[in-house]
Amino acid sequence: MDEGYRTLARKTLINRKTLLAMIPLSERSIFNMEKRGDFPCRIALTSRNVAWDLAEVEEWIESRKESGAQAARPGASDVAR
Repeated sequence: MDEGYRTLARKTLINRKTLLAMIPLSERSIFNMEKRGDFPCRIALTSRNVAWDLAEVEEWIESRKESGAQAARPGASDVAR
């Protein structure tokens, strides 16, 4: 057996429906976060089918829980009026 093959970790991919069941955000919000680099990138399986790496999504969830930081709200400014 090829050594490179044995060292590859087994990946579990989840589809859009499963992702949306795990992450209570809209598809558009997730897409925007991906583009900004704030969410794990999708993996194109075919021209019409994408998936996400379950481990990466779970790591993202844990990092959000541990950070305790509030997400920035679009249009909100830090300047008090």
